[in-house]
Amino acid sequence: MAKIAFIGLGNMGLPMAINLVKAGHEVNGFDLVPAAIEAAAKAGIKVMPSAAGSLAGAEIAITMLPNGKLVLGVYNDILKAAVPGTLFIDSSTIDVDSARKAHELAEKAGFAAVDAPVSGGVGGAAAGTLTFMAGGEDAAFARAKPVLEVMGKKIVHCGGAGAGQVAKICNNMILGISMIGVSEAFVLGEKLGLSAQALYDVASTSSGQCWSLTSYCPVPGPVPTSPSNNDYKPGFAAALMLKDLLLSQDAAASAGAATALGKHAAEIYQDYVDTGHAGVDFSGIINAIREK
Repeated sequence: MAKIAFIGLGNMGLPMAINLVKAGHEVNGFDLVPAAIEAAAKAGIKVMPSAAGSLAGAEIAITMLPNGKLVLGVYNDILKAAVPGTLFIDSSTIDVDSARKAHELAEKAGFAAVDAPVSGGVGGAAAGTLTFMAGGEDAAFARAKPVLEVMGKKIVHCGGAGAGQVAKICNNMILGISMIGVSEAFVLGEKLGLSAQALYDVASTSSGQCWSLTSYCPVPGPVPTSPSNNDYKPGFAAALMLKDLLLSQDAAASAGAATALGKHAAEIYQDYVDTGHAGVDFSGIINAIREK
């Protein structure tokens, strides 16, 4: 069993850290939010007074933070406190440039690093069924994989530094676009007198089949576990979908890639968030489409 520092004990980070404790690892945790600290302590995580303090004797340092600026700021702090041989794993969803910069900072300080953003939401974090998309050198990934397997069901090595973040934003750009497409189809069907169940029964077994339809259907009824059956409570909040779509567009601009649908999806979700729906599940976009 390893001694692990876990920095960022929010909605995703806390259940991930708890699963590490359940597996027998010793976890030092840090967060700035008092409620998160209290919950972590109750779950058997040793709460530390600072991010750097959580690195005391740690073999692995995991970060789960809101954005790239925070990740780089924390890395500048904790790299100085790490003992030789510490492996750094960042599971935040951040911009590709920041992810690659984090790798550079770790490498210059003499440490191996992996970027390993996740998919699966809070439910997947609690159940230990997350998908990890990892970027980094083969040796670093090999060290990280057993730890990631405690928190996730599917671990994919996507390539070198930043490749995990690239895979994450590309995947979520597909998700954002497809949810809008599925929602538009249901709204069109409604206006033409077609029941949601009939459209689902056809599209779910035809060429329109996709995850946004069969696993996360935006209309109540066909998929009982979808947020649409729980008043669109997240789930995956619209603000987080917007964040990922904006990250995809930043990356597209940097790489010179044409992503017209990704750009338009970001604009649609921006309007949805700006009109007071940041905390609504992203599948609630169907209601905005219906209103228009």
